[in-house]
Amino acid sequence: MTETEAIKLFKALADKSRLQILKSLAIEEMYVERLAQRLDLTPATISFHLKKLSDAGAVTSYKSQYYTMFRLNREVLNTGILSLILEKSDEADVQAARDAAYRQRVIDSFFEYGKLKSIPAQRKKERIILEVIAERFEPGRTYTEREVNLIIADFHDDFCTIRRDMISEKLLARENSIYWKVET
Repeated sequence: MTETEAIKLFKALADKSRLQILKSLAIEEMYVERLAQRLDLTPATISFHLKKLSDAGAVTSYKSQYYTMFRLNREVLNTGILSLILEKSDEADVQAARDAAYRQRVIDSFFEYGKLKSIPAQRKKERIILEVIAERFEPGRTYTEREVNLIIADFHDDFCTIRRDMISEKLLARENSIYWKVET
């Protein structure tokens, strides 16, 4: 189910009369006049709500003699909310472009000629800066503390703080004064 379809369904469900119609259809398939009598609404009102529910995919209809019968579309209604949330967003590419633009602005703001001007105070911005520095470390290779300090010193003089922050952000790992880049 796409985001647009999910929004349409949620809007259709956000009405007490429509919920009552769905509850009635869960018991048995019905036609407009029967629903109107059962819910004490006019047939025109029931038809209006059934149109909304039908457009959202919540109900389906079929002809039976003189009547148009309505029934629940259980396949649509059994869709879990979590599965809708986990579905790829229609705007995923736009959001990714915004994230990349934000990341580049942070990098441009804090780096000048490849050197770090200052360590960002905001954790989110510092994480981006630390990821840039972590790119200099080769995956699968181990480093001594001196080698780590030399690589970080190319970016900023306060290599102790940056090294500590890279470990706390799980970009680098350390054991017995041996460091390595953490694979993500």
